[in-house]
Amino acid sequence: MAMDKSHVNTPEAVKNHPVIDAVRRFFDSDIFYSYSKSPVAIIASIITFLIFVSAVGAPFIAPQNPFDMASLDLMDSHIPPVWDQEGDQRFLLGTDDQGRDLLSAILYGSRISLLVGFSSVFFSLILGVSLGLISGYVGGTLDAVIMRIAEVQISFPAILIALLVDGVLRTMIPGADTEHLAVAVLVFSIGISGWVQYARTVRSSTMTEKNKEYVQAARVIGIRPIFIILRHILPNVMGPVLVIGTIHLAVAIVTEATLSFLGVGVPATQPSLGTLIRIGNDFLFSGEWWITLFPAITLAVLILSVNLLGDWLRDALNPKLR
Repeated sequence: MAMDKSHVNTPEAVKNHPVIDAVRRFFDSDIFYSYSKSPVAIIASIITFLIFVSAVGAPFIAPQNPFDMASLDLMDSHIPPVWDQEGDQRFLLGTDDQGRDLLSAILYGSRISLLVGFSSVFFSLILGVSLGLISGYVGGTLDAVIMRIAEVQISFPAILIALLVDGVLRTMIPGADTEHLAVAVLVFSIGISGWVQYARTVRSSTMTEKNKEYVQAARVIGIRPIFIILRHILPNVMGPVLVIGTIHLAVAIVTEATLSFLGVGVPATQPSLGTLIRIGNDFLFSGEWWITLFPAITLAVLILSVNLLGDWLRDALNPKLR
């Protein structure tokens, strides 16, 4: 007997599709309403999205691959932007001291800055949330040890912790592998310096949630603690974590730029925005202002946009500020 499939593609079936329902609920949510009524958040998200897409699509958008040293010509170095009398039509924003097209270098540099930023935030989030859940749920001696470590670390600036970890790791890595592992070292250094905020926030939320009736009911019916933490407590403590993660992304990008500016970040052959600013700073007083100005503007706009998004998200997820 043939199966009746007349209901599969009916308007009613499409209307009740889970994906469509989820999209509809999102557009009807308070967060989307708050977003639609905030011009600052809309502009910041558009700018962040454009920088992110440009960085990801750098191999297709950039006029030149600045990492390919064989394609560079030192005769093209220190060319000013195209609107200058000495400018060249091939280089819209000019070139640096190695003859790299500055626009291409900024696109590829933004790629590295965003990669280090997102990776270090993800590492900090996983480590901080895990320690916060364990500390808040288990309590006792383990809680005291984790929180004392957090208090000691938070008493030092994050940049100093990152510098210390970065220096120690570089001394442990053989010289031949230092350049290849530079990004991984940066991610670990910045990530290990930023887990405290996540841990302290999640710990306080976990201590509140674990005493509620739904957690006590889960204990009574014999659910193991690990499943209580992952299935019941974790989803209820992620709101503040998302806000911290958004703001921490800007901090991580600044930290990476600072380390690269100090010469302990990514190598000059694979420059990030911080490395480009450091390179341009050496030629600033000789008149080649564009080498440091355009990467600095890109970095400032990116950080400002992410910070504005973080501020909006904090207000949107806080019922008291609605």
